[in-house]
Parts: sequence; structure tokens; C-alpha cells
Amino acid sequence: MSVLTRKSFHILQRRAKAALAQSRNGITVLVCAGTGCIANGSMKVYEYLKEACEKKGIEVAVELKQEIGPDGIHLKKSGCHGFCEIGPLVSIEPMDVLYTHVHVEDCDEIIEKTILGGEVIDRLLYHKDGKPYQRRDDIPFYKNQYRVVLKNSGKSDAEDLMEYLANDGYSALEDCLFEMTDKEICQTITDSGLRGRGGGGFPAGRKWHSVRRNVADQKYVVCNGDEGDPGAFMDQGVMEGNPHSVIEGMLIAGVATGATEGYIYVRAEYPLAVTRLRIAIQKAEDAGLLGDNIMGSGFNFHMHINRGAGAFVCGEGSALTASIEGKRGMPRVKPPRTVDQGLWASPTVLNNVETFANVPQIILNGADWYRAIGPGNSPGTKTFALSGNVVNTGLVEVPMGTTLRKVIYDIGGGIKDGKKFKAVQIGGPSGGCLTEEHLDLPLDFDSLKKVGAMIGSGGLVVMDEDTCMVEVARFFMNFTQKESCGKCVPCREGTRRMLEILNRIIENKGSEEDLDLLEELSNTISEASLCGLGQSACKPVRSTLKYFRNEYLAHVRDKYCPHCNGKKKVLQISAEKCKGCGKCRKQCPMEAITGEPRKTHVINSEICIKCGACVKACPFGAIGEE
Repeated sequence: MSVLTRKSFHILQRRAKAALAQSRNGITVLVCAGTGCIANGSMKVYEYLKEACEKKGIEVAVELKQEIGPDGIHLKKSGCHGFCEIGPLVSIEPMDVLYTHVHVEDCDEIIEKTILGGEVIDRLLYHKDGKPYQRRDDIPFYKNQYRVVLKNSGKSDAEDLMEYLANDGYSALEDCLFEMTDKEICQTITDSGLRGRGGGGFPAGRKWHSVRRNVADQKYVVCNGDEGDPGAFMDQGVMEGNPHSVIEGMLIAGVATGATEGYIYVRAEYPLAVTRLRIAIQKAEDAGLLGDNIMGSGFNFHMHINRGAGAFVCGEGSALTASIEGKRGMPRVKPPRTVDQGLWASPTVLNNVETFANVPQIILNGADWYRAIGPGNSPGTKTFALSGNVVNTGLVEVPMGTTLRKVIYDIGGGIKDGKKFKAVQIGGPSGGCLTEEHLDLPLDFDSLKKVGAMIGSGGLVVMDEDTCMVEVARFFMNFTQKESCGKCVPCREGTRRMLEILNRIIENKGSEEDLDLLEELSNTISEASLCGLGQSACKPVRSTLKYFRNEYLAHVRDKYCPHCNGKKKVLQISAEKCKGCGKCRKQCPMEAITGEPRKTHVINSEICIKCGACVKACPFGAIGEE
């Protein structure tokens, strides 16, 4: 393999652009290959389309570099489109058609009517209020978004380096290698106002400057892909749908700070993300975009993947680096900070997936472009995982400062079954609960901090009028208590005591003194815990006590809660109808369903969030409310 130089990079990129332009002259079929659509059978659709087209004599190209005749098609596996509610999704260009709920049984009709006949199949389009939507970007779910990080997800082949290059991929890296100094790169990130998207919102540029100024024989760039919040899948979508953007962002961080080694820490529950990253790294290495003397610049950078063991606490920086080193993932006392002594006690840039994915676009378009998106204190966009009692669940990206009302109603379609909005849990176990009075609150770091909440990694769990908020607090406290690393007493013992009290209250055995004790424990744990996870562990309890104290009082005074003891129902699986196929278990986002193949499965009602994914997945109608 010849060494990649700046000149040969330009040649490679021109070839990629020419191949993309050539492909747009014919038919391109993109089958969603995100985790949600794959679980619903999209790869069966992909394979059937490929085989059926070839049997009909239609030439099929599965990579951009493959040339086809005028009557052939390009068939691609795209990243996650985001609208998981209506998958499996199939997009057809240049007709600009998006088909929803596509199954193998629909493929022959798609080939005959759309690919060969140019006809749109109405029944496969998205319909809302009786109106069909042919174009993806006209659907309200997409129309009300502003995509930067997710710009190419769903519109390109996630595993094709040539397609990433054709869309100006690695051009930002080229600029950083040859046109900018390390200080200028760091200053551009600082001027853009980019803040860490992992939850803390720390200015990325300031972190990069600190590592750049540190003198050391070895420096590292670490990407935090250990997305552990229940219901959160933003980083997963980026890693699966546009892995090269993360790699390029890390490379730029390496150039800016003098780091030559990069580690991507991915939770083990994301096998597809790991696979896509490995493919992307291998292809980048083969092309000379990773490794030694990149583009003839003299800059070396090597990339590694570490799979986390499923510990929520490893989302904390010092615990994450300890885990990479082969130690038990536990936070340490700070200072020293990661920028001074991070991985193997060396200066380390540590940002999350979404933060790094923003970097190439900032370098290409400039700091002012990025600052123009969103408010001045929190510029740019933010991805959110929208779930719970909302009509449209999925992955969304909006400018910072967008209101909850716009996300829940304009994008999410409002509350399921015409019920009233009650609350939204934002930021997972480390976040807080927001209510109807906060629907017009801008979603940005500082606005949320003022009301005792935080963006966190970006999970948004919507709850309707039938939700018991005490049960919500118990759910998140149960999660946090189990995930506590146990290193510090306030978190290890304090969360256990709080969970015991919440269990008593839910069982209608608590007292009003328990409410005072919950608040006292919350204050102690928040002030005395070692790491940020422990310090924010009590936010769900504190926020629900503040906004829904009447529900706590109903449990402790009246010994009765209409949500828990009256109207609230649970999902159960019928032993007579269940065939043990496991489709419900695979679709459950909370892993609340257990069971062996060909035996009746069971739903754990304490974990179940009643999202309805299992109901839709069950082909036998075995799941219902009781």
C-alpha cells in the first residue's frame, strides 16, 4: 500500500465525490441499519432486496466505489434515521421517498412499482391526520429538527469510508494538519463555545488548551462512549451511523494537543457500535488516515477500542480511565484532573462521542457558524433520546435553547392516547424532573441548572397523567444504588437508605418524617459524595419532592395512591398465548423481560416503563395491560 500524502488524499477524495455523483444518476436504496430497525428485521429486508433484484437481472452495487450500469441500483445500509417508532425504514433516492414499517413481504412490490416503475406506494408512506408524507424532511418529526451531528445518519452508508470522504470527510483534519497551528485549533474550539455533551457542559476548548500546554512524553485522547442512562441512545446512534466523524474529531484533538494515542470506551451492550467503529478504524488505517505520518504531515495517531463491562459509574472520567488501564472502574479524588493526570497518569483529553462528532463541522464551517446555532451560553445543537409516554419516540437533534414544548409536541407528537402531560425526566438518574410549568423552558445547560435539573447525556423520558412520581423516583434511585461503585460512604450507604425509605413509602408504610429524612439524606449525599454521579444521584428524588409532594403525602397520610393502587396497570404476558419467541425481550429498552426460548416470558413490573415496544413486537398478541 502506498503512503497517503496530502496530494493523494485530494485524489482519493475527488474519486469519492465523483463516485457519489455517479451514484446519484441512478437509483439508491438505503435500508436503515440502526439497532432498532435491525431488531425489527431490516437486515432481512436488505438481503431480500439484494437477492430479488439480482434474480430480476438488476445490477446491485453495495459500495460507492463499485460502478454499475444505467439500470443498476446502489443498495446501502444506512445509520439510524432516528424515528425508531416507524421502522424498519427504507429510503429511495432520487425520488426522495421514505417507506415505513417495511417487511420482507413488501419488497417485491417496492422493486416492481418503485425501483422499476417509479411509482410511490401510498400504504408504506408515513401518515399523520390522514395526510401521507413522501419526503422524509417533510415529516414533522424531522422537519422540526436541526441536524449537525446526525446530518448524514440515515442518508449515507455508515460502513463506507468513500462516502464519508465524498461528504468532505477528513477535510477538517487536513486543514488542522497543514493550515492551522495547535493553538489555533484549540482557540477555534474555544471560540465556538462547544461545551461537553456528556452532561457536565465543561468548555471543550478550555480542556484542550490545558492538555496542549502540558509538557509530557505521552498524551492521550479518550472518547467516552459509555452511555449508561436508562432510555439514552444518542451516542449509540452516532457511533453506529457516522463513526468516522468521531474518529476525525479525535484525530483533530490529537493534532491540537500533541496526543498520539486514542481510546474509544464503548459499553459492551453496544455490539453494533463496536463493529462499526472497528470497520471504520480499519478502513481509515488502510487508507493512511490513521497510523504513522498521516498525509505526510509527520503526525502519528493510533486508535484503540475498549469495551466497558456495563458499570454506570464508568461514565465518570477517572473511573473510565481506570477501567481502560485494567483496574476496577472507580472514581478518584480530584485534583489532579484528567487534563493533568488522566490515562496512565498522562495528560488526557476526555470528551464524549457527540462532542467529538461536532469538531469536524466546527473546523470546516468556523466558530462563528457554530455560535450562531443556539443561545450564546450554550451554542450548537443537542441530541436527545425521546422515550416514554410520547407518540413519536426516537433520536432527535435540535438547537440548544429549544423548548421542551417543541420537542415533546412538535417533534414527539404529544402524549400518547390523548392523555395529559405530567412530567419529563431529563438527564437520567443524574437529572431532575420537569413539569408543565417548564414546558417553555429553553433546553440549555444554564437554564436547566437554575431549576435543579441538567441535560445529562440527553435522555428525555416523558410521563403522562397516570404516572406515580414517587415510583419514578424509586426507579431511578434503585438504578443509582445498584450502580454505585461503593467507594465512598455517602453514596454507597446513603442511596441504600433512601431506597429503603422510598420502598416503604410506595408500600404505604411510610410517615411524614420519612419525607424530611429523604431531603436530609439528599443534601448530605449531594454535598459529600466523591464523584459527580453520587453528587447528582438524588436529583430525581429532590425534584419529585419539590413538584409532586402531594403524591408523597398521599402515600404516607392516606396510605393510598390512585396511580399505584387504582388506575395504574401493568403489562403482563399471557402464558396461553406466549410462544417464547423472544421478540418482546429483544425490543425491551429496559431489559425488563426475561425468559428462555420456547418458554413463557415474564415482565418485571418494577423495571417496566410501559413504553409499549414489547406489545408492538409480539406477533401473537400475548402482551396486554392487567
